[in-house]
Amino acid sequence: MRAFVLAGHGDLSRLALADVPEPEIRGALDVRVRLKAAALNHLDLWTVRGLPGLQLAFPHILGGDGAGIVDAVGSGVTRVRPGDAVLFNPGISCYRCEPCLAGEHSLCVEYQLLGEHLPGTLAEFIVVPEPNVFPIPTPPDPHPPLSFAEAAAFSLVTITAWRMLMTRARLRPGETVLIWGVGGGVAGTALRIAKLAGAFVIVTSSSDAKLARARALGADVALNHTQVDVAKEVRTHTDRRGADVVVEHVGEATWEQSLRALGRGGRVVTCGGTTGPMVTVDVRRLFWYQWDILGSTMGNAEEYREIVRLLGQGHLRPLIDSVHPLAEARGAFERLMNGDHMGKVVVEPT
Repeated sequence: MRAFVLAGHGDLSRLALADVPEPEIRGALDVRVRLKAAALNHLDLWTVRGLPGLQLAFPHILGGDGAGIVDAVGSGVTRVRPGDAVLFNPGISCYRCEPCLAGEHSLCVEYQLLGEHLPGTLAEFIVVPEPNVFPIPTPPDPHPPLSFAEAAAFSLVTITAWRMLMTRARLRPGETVLIWGVGGGVAGTALRIAKLAGAFVIVTSSSDAKLARARALGADVALNHTQVDVAKEVRTHTDRRGADVVVEHVGEATWEQSLRALGRGGRVVTCGGTTGPMVTVDVRRLFWYQWDILGSTMGNAEEYREIVRLLGQGHLRPLIDSVHPLAEARGAFERLMNGDHMGKVVVEPT
């Protein structure tokens, strides 16, 4: 089958279109999907560069998000059948260890992600476990049916943002949320989740065009972080109280501003460190203001079922930036790397 693969860690020159073996059904709960669309995430760029402790067998198929048509199933599969249109949770757990049995699948001792640790979605076929596969829901009228591109763009950023805000930060109606870099997938999705939850949302970007788009999506305040002191502006818009929740994924470049923007009893929740992983905290402010600093990675099966249910009700529909054929996937990676996108960058394998 055709796939877009990484030949070795480095830069985008290590990416190429290749012929690789087609994955086979090996277990009773395996589901093979003919992929119709795959979506890129910043994780794909980090995988290209190489991550600490990550050891891959090259060539490696990138891509964590995807959607398509079930092609074949193992003997024990009952929830889907060949011909079904599906999307899937890209976080693969063992479903046997203590965290899995407690319902915390992203804390599984064997937790792996498609495209990072396992062969990914930038290919014609993929095999995933049945617990990770869900039929693409049909939103009610007047919402149009979901395209494969939208279904593919949904999972990774939505489950990440949902867990950050709703599970880890315990966001409540009426609270104020600060979200950095609203052009990115997690940040843009966090905006819509926060508005769905009834929050007052402040977003930032270096692009005025992206800020305008964020306002159209419901942002209450949109700040160009290259032109203003974000923490000071947050205080101004909250009668000096500060934000209740800060959604962090940038790291070193924004961390100090995030803490300056945070109110008493506030929560910073982070899923990444794009500009660097090493941050500092004044422990005196931490205990005096009684902050919570929370890490968050992906989500569990219950959270994934909930976001798919909401998608089926017409909520949280992904924003699509652009769609690229598999043969031009390097251009999709370049668009993501350059930060030109607003919404998800999608590749169509077939």
